[in-house]
Amino acid sequence: MLRRRVRWGAIVAALAALWALTGCSSVSYYAQAAHGQFSLLAQAKPLQDWIDDPATSSALKAKLQTVREIRRYAVTELDLPDNGSYRSYAQLDRPFVLWNVVAAPELSLQPKQWCFPIAGCVDYRGYYHLKDAQAYAETLKAEGYDVQVAGVPAYSTLGWFDDPVISTFIQYPDGELARLIFHELAHQTVYAPGDTSFNEGFAVAVEELGVERWLAARHDPEMVEAYHRFAARKREFLALLDKYRARLKENYDSHASDAQKRQCKAAIFAALRAEYAQIKASRWHGYAGYDRWFAMPLSNAHLALVGAYHDLVPAFRQLFARSSGFPDFYDKVRTLSRMAKAARHAALGDAPLSRGKADAEIFPPCTNGRPKDGRPAYHAG
Repeated sequence: MLRRRVRWGAIVAALAALWALTGCSSVSYYAQAAHGQFSLLAQAKPLQDWIDDPATSSALKAKLQTVREIRRYAVTELDLPDNGSYRSYAQLDRPFVLWNVVAAPELSLQPKQWCFPIAGCVDYRGYYHLKDAQAYAETLKAEGYDVQVAGVPAYSTLGWFDDPVISTFIQYPDGELARLIFHELAHQTVYAPGDTSFNEGFAVAVEELGVERWLAARHDPEMVEAYHRFAARKREFLALLDKYRARLKENYDSHASDAQKRQCKAAIFAALRAEYAQIKASRWHGYAGYDRWFAMPLSNAHLALVGAYHDLVPAFRQLFARSSGFPDFYDKVRTLSRMAKAARHAALGDAPLSRGKADAEIFPPCTNGRPKDGRPAYHAG
């Protein structure tokens, strides 16, 4: 499952000022954000307290010890912040720490944005209670948006608070646990307000670079093999989504009528489901890790943020290859973060989503839900 994370803890610090500036609905939203954040912090206790507690299970103690090793490695080898984040643990009674609402127009992959103090504009809006997220999602659907409500296991407060380890992700395999912590600490290192793709691309690059080195340092072939299987499936999953994202964009950018675009859109999503089922059965031997994502009614909202997390990762990795190490890399990224958004993306070599002739031949343009030559519109091969 794609794990999206909110960077909005800074909003809470500005809550008092916002009450004087916003309407009732905004006050209610910021109030739930403040209450959720402070409730989380109130439940967090130092890792050592949990480890010393006889009531803590041996399995949880082992995981918390692993977190300490990951946290130490993040500071000493990756030059990530040495602060109070991920040095405490909170046990929650829910499967996710919060829920994201993502929205996109019916015939566009451009995500709706929400703008906040300090954090800037982001492509999602988070709620600490599922029912609140669902209620807000219904209002967006009534306005004609495609909407997704997705559970979030972790988020970063950008260093404004000491983010705890949470029960929502503590049971991840060790490689994934390290990946998540490196990612969230990267957001505390460099953050460009209002630029989701830049921030997420940087953090994903740091997590990948960090995990590669952390796994090598562990000298555990079984763990390395397990993570490589996970990473390979993830790459294939993302490539699948990217492929169909390109087809949807091509459809929405065409000169077809809205009715034709809707018909073609339905065919594209049906083909996406079919190809996923084929990959799962033939190459993943039944691995069901992404079934939850496909269990939801698919819409533009499900694909709107895929690029935000991954399109710029190759550019950041190339920038790292031209750096003398992590400190130099972070300095280069900070310099980019101070530029205007268009300038920083140009400097990274960002390019709009496009595909070559081979894909165009596999997926010919739709006309009334069918390609021009009359063959079935999309296939799962």
